[in-house]
Amino acid sequence: MDRHELRAALIAAGVADGYYRIEGVHEPGPTPPDFLYLRRARNGAGAWETGAYERGAYQPISHHPSEEAACAHLLRLLT
Repeated sequence: MDRHELRAALIAAGVADGYYRIEGVHEPGPTPPDFLYLRRARNGAGAWETGAYERGAYQPISHHPSEEAACAHLLRLLT
């Protein structure tokens, strides 16, 4: 599953838009005070991270070697 397929799966599952952010695919607006996210890891090397945005700060929960693994993790967190 890639990020676009993840977005479709979350819509199908009825997950509210403000509960998550998917880099390059879904960015809720206005920005909610807290949400779960999926983005490319800031350390580069093709890695991805899932985490929580709370109190104005990104807090990584897990790092993943692929987009597919990161998408699967965010889907589990939200459903």
